[in-house]
Amino acid sequence: MSFKVAPLFVLPIAMVMVGCSSIPLKDAGTLTTYKNLGPAKGNTSKSRTFVDKNGLANVRTVKIFPTSYGFNAGAQIKDPQDRALVSNAINRALCIALSNKYQIVPLGQPADLTVKAVISDMVPTNKKVAGISKAASLGSSAVIGFGIPRLPIGFGGLAVEGEAVDAYGVQRAAIIWARGANSFTTGARVSDVGDAYSLASSFGNQFAEMLKDGKQPGGFKLSLPSSDQIKATLGGKPKYAACEAFGGTKGLVGVVAGEFGAPPSWTDRAGAAPAKDPSHQ
Repeated sequence: MSFKVAPLFVLPIAMVMVGCSSIPLKDAGTLTTYKNLGPAKGNTSKSRTFVDKNGLANVRTVKIFPTSYGFNAGAQIKDPQDRALVSNAINRALCIALSNKYQIVPLGQPADLTVKAVISDMVPTNKKVAGISKAASLGSSAVIGFGIPRLPIGFGGLAVEGEAVDAYGVQRAAIIWARGANSFTTGARVSDVGDAYSLASSFGNQFAEMLKDGKQPGGFKLSLPSSDQIKATLGGKPKYAACEAFGGTKGLVGVVAGEFGAPPSWTDRAGAAPAKDPSHQ
């Protein structure tokens, strides 16, 4: 019997060695300045960061500019709705996470801090491989009680830069961030932007935590979500009306769809009509 069971353990071990993708840090040339950024750090995700803790100490109100794409960043993704889904996922993650500490105001109003992000690179997911991976995982779960890790090929990735400036245009925080999908923490979704869409929320949450803590990200941090965050995650209205411009979260339906590898476009309609800057209308 042992010779039949052994492959079940050999496969995950092999995947640990090659089951992740790498995407280099890449700037989009849109930050006010890059001279404040520290050296690259991180393993799963890599980043260069700057935080002015004293400059953030008195921040009470925040406004969020819709995430945009740097030159040629989304060229490999042909569907504009897919590109919009990823950029909007960053907006939404930032808005929900920052709402836990700050008051989020609409773009047309003054704020202590203005936050923006620009996607500098996006590597598409191989939809066929993702589909095979998800089918294999679901099949193994039904037969042996747990899903095997995702196949270690065809991963997507995302690189983003973000900045927070005060009312005088002074940079108070900045980040250049890049992360590739992997076999264990990024669920396979049958979409060109399946991985980028998942990683978008990771960036938004990390940048938001950096702003709220007033320090560079690092180490393991365990914190319970607020009641407002739980409500928004389950598909309820966000704490502040300004966040509604980025749509509600996928809710339980979206979570279930993701577990079965469905494209994010099946449940997330917010990205179909990207948020607009009312000050430019």
